[in-house]
Amino acid sequence: MQISNEDARRVAEAIRAAEQKTAAEIVCVLARRSSDYSYVPALWAAFAALATPWPLIAFSHLPVREIFALQIAVFVVAAAVFSLTPLRAALIPRRVMRARAHRAALEQFYTRGVCRTRNRGGVLIFASLAERYARIVPDVGVAEKIADEEWRGALDLLLQEMRAGRIAEGYIAAIEETARLLGRHMPPGGRDELPDRLYVM
Repeated sequence: MQISNEDARRVAEAIRAAEQKTAAEIVCVLARRSSDYSYVPALWAAFAALATPWPLIAFSHLPVREIFALQIAVFVVAAAVFSLTPLRAALIPRRVMRARAHRAALEQFYTRGVCRTRNRGGVLIFASLAERYARIVPDVGVAEKIADEEWRGALDLLLQEMRAGRIAEGYIAAIEETARLLGRHMPPGGRDELPDRLYVM
């Protein structure tokens, strides 16, 4: 799933319009995936290789040297097969994917300077496509005023549109709902401190 330059421009315009309604700063990040999970093929290949000798020992009379060679071959072939992207994704537990996506969201919160606004009024809207994960991370100035559960509506809008393949529409809907919430607690004022754009990583 890709996002065009035109869609990125529409999201940037939505951020600009939303920030006219609040003193908060909104930053949007779209990740294709939160990790490459490079350890997964080797991990599953190691499990397959470790399991290989036992049936051979129990049900064959192969010499140890041949069993050892087969074990190495199983590891190499399994690592290559498990490296295929769709299969690799299927082997990753959902809990691990969510944890990686959550960590990526927090990293982007600090990397993009959301925590460095003067009024501590930054809000990150983060989504990761491979993990089907979205999160809104507010800075302390916003978190003191808006409870976590109040962000649910914006997240639902984002995820609903993204499931239908409409990434830009999802971000725009989430931005508008975020601006509505922020406008009630942090009315307009101050200067624009962070770039109005969609970061794609």
